[in-house]
Amino acid sequence: MSTAHRTVTVRGHEVAYREAGPADAPVLLLLHGFPSSAHMFRDLIPLLADRYRVVAPDHIGFGRSATPPPTDFTYTFETLAALTGKFTEKLGLDRFALYVQDYGAPIGLRLALAHPDRVTAIVTQNGNAYEEGLGRDAWAPVLDLVAHRTPETEAPVREIYTLDGIKWQYLHGVPDPSLVSPDAYEHDAALIARPGQAEIQLDLISDYGSNIALYPAFHAYFRDSQVPLLATWGAHDEIFVPAGALAFQRDLPKAEVHLLPTGHFALETHAAQIAALMRDFLARSLTP
Repeated sequence: MSTAHRTVTVRGHEVAYREAGPADAPVLLLLHGFPSSAHMFRDLIPLLADRYRVVAPDHIGFGRSATPPPTDFTYTFETLAALTGKFTEKLGLDRFALYVQDYGAPIGLRLALAHPDRVTAIVTQNGNAYEEGLGRDAWAPVLDLVAHRTPETEAPVREIYTLDGIKWQYLHGVPDPSLVSPDAYEHDAALIARPGQAEIQLDLISDYGSNIALYPAFHAYFRDSQVPLLATWGAHDEIFVPAGALAFQRDLPKAEVHLLPTGHFALETHAAQIAALMRDFLARSLTP
């Protein structure tokens, strides 16, 4: 099934998104992480679009969406979540299942806090909501930056935005790196290298502490809603470690957790397996 590449204006900013599937089918909203875009879902979308309306936006500052300078746009997770909420309203997405990865998790979970009645299920692929999911070594420089933003604390974080830093995120923990297309990390690296991106990304990652502060609220949402949740997690990820996947079962005892033998970007090597797990999970979890 063909995937359409569209844009829509939300609060004065152009949001690019991919869409496929029947217009009247149950909606899957796919929210990407850093440093990618909806491009990360290029293999997954066709595997789901026969049964679902699949919609995958690029967050502002990423991919083909607008990248206003920080002087004209406040790059925080609260702002991105609010804009994503308006995006769903603009497209008439009243109810949807979420697929979240990396940055997509706090954005999607903020949507769930604001409108719990709209979220029918959650699929989290290395999308964290627990402190034990934060890999110690990977997060040490980020947490230093969050605590005190200075040129000295910015310096190690800037390495994350280089080609080598992005390539590491894609290949680390993958048993056979030859199975990961270089197109993926080279595509992301080229977009992150655009003028102004360093400032955008530093502003956003400096705000990550606001997500950690919301973890108790996310946990309360899980307990109160008992939303169906599937965790398909790259077990070798050192950014969001497997303990974060298993932690969902503390607040959602029926959560289904699958640890896959791959890294942070599990779709690069396990898209077919993740799609199969999703199809089974969603068939059982979504009410007609």
